[in-house]
Amino acid sequence: MQIDLDKFDKAILRVLTTDGRISITDLAHRIGLSKSPTQARLRRLEGDGVISGYRAMIDPIRLGLDHVSFVEVRLTDTREAALAAFNDAVRKIPEVEQVHLIAGNFDYLMKVRTRNMNEYRQMLADRISTLPHVAGTSTYVAMQAVKENAPEDAI
Repeated sequence: MQIDLDKFDKAILRVLTTDGRISITDLAHRIGLSKSPTQARLRRLEGDGVISGYRAMIDPIRLGLDHVSFVEVRLTDTREAALAAFNDAVRKIPEVEQVHLIAGNFDYLMKVRTRNMNEYRQMLADRISTLPHVAGTSTYVAMQAVKENAPEDAI
């Protein structure tokens, strides 16, 4: 269900996408409201699920996780039970950062992050290719991340 946001709600979201640790007082000042209505709006946005959580943004490159692959996955079966089995299993692989069901010539597109090509190749063989109903995969290796961030301009 889509939530209608006014200019203050959108301002709260824009600020929090860049500074999730900002105090309520500073947030209120930045959006031009007093503390109480700002806090009430923040609680409503959290309660409505618009804000689904807070987390630290970690630079994977500094952790040595600089090998990014995009993997097209084709399944042998695309009925609901098969999709559910694949979804449940792929969620358990920590190296898989994103998984999207696709309308196209393949069924899923995955973003996978590992330390190097050898680690990726091993994971592809041992974990991705053995996921339920996988018929085949195609891998595309990213050479550079040009833009990776939240769509804050869309708010």
